[in-house]
Amino acid sequence: MAQESGDTGPIRVGRAEAARWSGALDLLRLVRARPGVTRAEAARVLGVGSGTATEICSRLRALDLIAEHPAPPSGRGRPTTTLHAHPDGPLVAVVDIRQAEWRVAVADLEGALSESATGRHGSKRPEQVLAAVGRALAAVSARHGSRIRAVAVSAAATVRNGRFVQSSVLGWRDVEVAPLLPGVPQVLGNDATLAGLAEARLAHPGKSVLYLTIEVGIGGVFVDGDRAVTGATGAGGEFGHTPFGEPGLPCPCGATGCWDVAVDGRAVARHRGEPEPDDPRAYLIDALVDPGSRAAVAECATSLGRGAAGLANVLDPEVIAFGGLAPEVRRAAPDAFAAAFEAGLMGFRRDDPPALIASGLGPDAFLLGAAEAAFDEVLTEHGLTTWIEARGA
Repeated sequence: MAQESGDTGPIRVGRAEAARWSGALDLLRLVRARPGVTRAEAARVLGVGSGTATEICSRLRALDLIAEHPAPPSGRGRPTTTLHAHPDGPLVAVVDIRQAEWRVAVADLEGALSESATGRHGSKRPEQVLAAVGRALAAVSARHGSRIRAVAVSAAATVRNGRFVQSSVLGWRDVEVAPLLPGVPQVLGNDATLAGLAEARLAHPGKSVLYLTIEVGIGGVFVDGDRAVTGATGAGGEFGHTPFGEPGLPCPCGATGCWDVAVDGRAVARHRGEPEPDDPRAYLIDALVDPGSRAAVAECATSLGRGAAGLANVLDPEVIAFGGLAPEVRRAAPDAFAAAFEAGLMGFRRDDPPALIASGLGPDAFLLGAAEAAFDEVLTEHGLTTWIEARGA
């Protein structure tokens, strides 16, 4: 997954005090997961009394971490409040680096994104792309100051030990990303991994989710217990580079037979006897509505179904969520997908297969996932302590 790069009186930030704030962190995480949760419901979920919940909320309000609003009357019980992100609360800056462009946005505790900047790559050289992103982040920092508590960068690249070690899409190899906002914690993440993390947490919390997305090639992640499974160094989840493709067919990653080149616009062009397109994503979008490409798209749908079944056998997910162009590939040739998926499942799974759904996060999935990873850094004892210090509390 992502890796690193009322008056409550004075608040001390020693080690003992940090321990006292574990309940505060639990409440902040709950507000992040369930914006607008009532204070009464928060107390129930966290297993604390109403007095303790009131005290925690009071402290968090004093630190500009949450805001409380009167809850609509329910007609029974004592009045309660709803809990929300504070309008002056912590923010994270999130970056999405795509094949041809980049986006920078800001997210608050509730996950609401506000667009800050976009740009197209004048060059794909990493130093030039990252310099442009850095300038956009500097402008974000100038507007929001110390409210920016972390930066998360999503890219179509393999992440290992805090570096972008390989990206066929961008042509990057072993790229170390210096802090884009000096002094601010920074995490890097593979785009599909982060999108899958957002899908699992926001749409299927607590479930085991296999996420698969087609952009240029296919990527994904397995999320179990709201945590992305990425292996010893963070480079796990490269499902596109499993040998579910055509044996012997070379992949830009250096392997052969990769699934990555069997499901996207490159595969459609190959099945049609045409040269590899410069923009495989745009080519696939056109092919999906081109009657002359139906057979080629059906081949991609067959490969998608077969690979999804194989991963279901390995990972045992409750849900398989499809993002990017994967839902459109499935819809364009539903019979081909369904036949390959069923044939690829182990026999015992066919009576109770995982749920197959189309992700509803849209093009913001990568940024939403980056926000999840960034707030994982912020909502810690250290993150809370540094926020308190920055506010001078």
